[in-house]
Amino acid sequence: MNLKRIRRVLAAVVFVLITLLFLDFSGTMHVWFGWLAKIQFLPAVLALNLVVVIVLLLLTLVFGRIYCSVICPLGIMQDLISWLHGKTKKNRFSYSGEKRWLRYGVLGVFVVALVAGAGSLVALLAPYSSFGRIVTNLLKPIYESGNNVLASIAEHYESYAFYHVDVWIRSMPTFIMAAVTFVIVAVLAWRGGRTYCNTICPVGTVLSFFARFSWLKIRFDADKCKNCSLCTKNCKASCIDYKTHTVDYSRCVTCGNCLDKCKFGALSYSHAAGKKAEPKPVDGGRRSFLVASAMATTAAALAQEKKKVDGGLATIEDKVAPARKTPLTPPGSLSASNMAKRCTGCQLCVSECPNGVLRPSTDLLKLMQPTMSYELGYCRPECHRCSEVCPTGAIKPISLEEKTSTQIGHAVWVKKNCVVVTDGVECGNCERHCPSGAIQMVPMDENDELSPLIPAVNEAKCIGCGACENLCPARPFSAIYVEGHEQHHQI
Repeated sequence: MNLKRIRRVLAAVVFVLITLLFLDFSGTMHVWFGWLAKIQFLPAVLALNLVVVIVLLLLTLVFGRIYCSVICPLGIMQDLISWLHGKTKKNRFSYSGEKRWLRYGVLGVFVVALVAGAGSLVALLAPYSSFGRIVTNLLKPIYESGNNVLASIAEHYESYAFYHVDVWIRSMPTFIMAAVTFVIVAVLAWRGGRTYCNTICPVGTVLSFFARFSWLKIRFDADKCKNCSLCTKNCKASCIDYKTHTVDYSRCVTCGNCLDKCKFGALSYSHAAGKKAEPKPVDGGRRSFLVASAMATTAAALAQEKKKVDGGLATIEDKVAPARKTPLTPPGSLSASNMAKRCTGCQLCVSECPNGVLRPSTDLLKLMQPTMSYELGYCRPECHRCSEVCPTGAIKPISLEEKTSTQIGHAVWVKKNCVVVTDGVECGNCERHCPSGAIQMVPMDENDELSPLIPAVNEAKCIGCGACENLCPARPFSAIYVEGHEQHHQI
């Protein structure tokens, strides 16, 4: 029996039994199979069941992400949906690169919610909890109705092997959440196989750290590979690149599909690395050009490393967000109170922001609502995408003209951080890049026109876009930052 068949048998048994745990209303299933719930990763972590956690991590270090294919019910459900689609459309997958920013972004939000005690958010992202909601709210009423039909038939023949139970929806919001979760997961699985597992699921992301170092892996024998691409076209994790003979082990769920489809014996599930793929011929002139370019770029970077001003090379140390007394909310949100009242924390604006300005708030009272910070970029005047995508009116649609005249905050200069003061060099980055002309360089000593120039902020003109804060060369804290306004103003 090959890997694929073994995995399918084990997964089918686990899936049926766990599903029955949620469907069973007599309590008998839990007597025998309640342990299946205890070996789920997140419940084990929350229960501080170190034995189970260690065993699952060891399984991952030996076999790869076998947990996701055999033990996790939500993962198995995705396989079932993807298998149904595969009956009508074969060889439908393709290799895609890892969406690392999305994977680690969701994991970060999950960890914050877990630490902050935001139970509803944790339940929303936890794969086992999601599967439980789906089965309990969507499948159980059907199961109970079927039981009642059988009970009626049995009663007609004076048999009491079945008994009637009440069928009712326990919580409409939970029912809706379960339905939405199912639709999302089902669509992702139908179209992309393991897209949910490899881009959203926090448990999958955690296990991916260990799967990279697993003892047993899917390995290529380049000499045998004919580049037929069947392995890639049947990889539901989209992690096999047949062109380069590589596998992204962080996303591979060890399903065995690729092994089953390879007709040339070029793939194996083993601990011994096969022969490495022969490098493709590279044009010598092009290689020399690239090497020379890389050396020139490196030399230029080293030459500029000590220079803190301008040039875009002031990334010696990552920026640290300042401690703002008033958080920044996007133009169009009108005020912090409007944002708090209307925002549902759907994260649409955060994911759509092309400048890396919006991110989920870690404030317990505003958890998951968007807040602005300028370590990665600034709120460009030519962009109003967040106001275009917000579905609740928390960020109202505004034109570019309205945005450039909306004051969400004002810049504040911090003398002790400014390179003009600390390093005795000329700068002026903040003035050069201010789109509203709110910053002017003035002599540090008002009585000496030849003294170093420092920024002076005209708060009446500043719109709080953060260009000055983002492009300030001072590290780790910018010498100029934006303080938010509770109520936005038009200037």
